Amino acid sequence: MGPRPLLMRYRERYTPEQARRHEVKPGITGWAQVNGRNGLSWEEKFALDIWYVDHWSLGVDARILARTLWQVVKREGISREGYATMPEFLGSPDKGIDP
Repeated sequence: MGPRPLLMRYRERYTPEQARRHEVKPGITGWAQVNGRNGLSWEEKFALDIWYVDHWSLGVDARILARTLWQVVKREGISREGYATMPEFLGSPDKGIDP
């Protein structure tokens, strides 16, 4: 478990707080995926990734695994309306870049 890896070109667009998602190894599923998936904004996803970094435990990973299985069955949040998955991450407004 851990934040899903993103495209390398996004790295320069992170705020220092968002870059904290790299303090743990990436995973194939994560806290953001089981709490909204692509129905979330980029800022919401990054906030959930940071929550995971700050609260990691085997118990949290077990919850993520169980909830991932449920999310796969429900098939919710797979794509953002109007996109195959999500719009490109262009940066956060607080970094001076409009998303």
